[in-house]
Amino acid sequence: MRRWPALGHCPEALEWLRVQADLGLAPRTLEAYSRGLADYLGVCAREGIDPLGAGRAEVARYVRDLTRRPHPRGTTVVSIESGAGLANATLQQRLVVVRLFYDHLIEEGRRDTNPVGRGRYTPGRAFGGHRERGLIPRFTKQPWIPTEAEWQQLLTVARQAPLRTRLMLALAYDAALRREELCSLQTDDLDPAHRTLRVRAETTKTRRGRVVPYSEATGILLQQYLAWRRELSHARGLLFLSESRRNRARPITLWTWSKVVRALALRADVPRFSTHTLRHLCLTDLARAGWELHAIARFAGHRNVATTLQYIHLSGRELAAKFTHSMAHVHASRRAALAELVGGQA
Repeated sequence: MRRWPALGHCPEALEWLRVQADLGLAPRTLEAYSRGLADYLGVCAREGIDPLGAGRAEVARYVRDLTRRPHPRGTTVVSIESGAGLANATLQQRLVVVRLFYDHLIEEGRRDTNPVGRGRYTPGRAFGGHRERGLIPRFTKQPWIPTEAEWQQLLTVARQAPLRTRLMLALAYDAALRREELCSLQTDDLDPAHRTLRVRAETTKTRRGRVVPYSEATGILLQQYLAWRRELSHARGLLFLSESRRNRARPITLWTWSKVVRALALRADVPRFSTHTLRHLCLTDLARAGWELHAIARFAGHRNVATTLQYIHLSGRELAAKFTHSMAHVHASRRAALAELVGGQA
């Protein structure tokens, strides 16, 4: 725990993290837990708070510290879209880590209550239900997707990109792949005969494997890339390999792919475009094409269709068109019903 010295002063924190590691928690999740808990313990040390005995008032002081903490790109929170202040998702993530740590202490019999609210309501008789508000409000923003003009700008720049980059962009869109899923693809996961690829469960966020198709154009790119890849390595394994002199033929990392997409986005003057945008765009296009919600959820590998709804972004114009079509149908059916009055009794 050299990176987070605050953890070394709390044996209970190290114990909890060790349990998470033994349970097979993903390395990146374990790192996020370590970072978040170290941040909380650091504030406790600075404020003179005993983290094991902290109550709601002490946790509220930590929340105050989080909400007042300057952001690298700004100093005050003006609005969700202002780009200043810690993101709401970051605040929620930090509090989740603290809540889970206190859950562990309760399970071990070292505490009776958890000072971090879950923000949920369990119905009961009259006012006997359990009601608990979260410590900070949770904001849910619509996912950003590019306009058609912005998408064309990005494709124009991408046409000049290396073959590997073009294939990764195409696969990420066609199969709605997360960054980890894309970079973890192996040569054995591909089925060119049926133009499908297997997303292995261990590479997914929800630990749910799936088989998804890709387009004919992407299949052509794949054939070209596989021929080029054989010049780098004849070994099976991870599909996407580095072209650099220093890391030649070694698997590319998540960070390398993020940097590649970021560079493309800046050159195309679409700075909000990210590796996850391709997934958002694909799922939204499936909804526009009339796919059922459950089918989209299965395609995306979501456990809950509520998650799928968060990923789909239909514009106001599209929603207005659906509303107009629906109301026209309702209006026509009501007029037909009124027409039946003509044949009624005199």
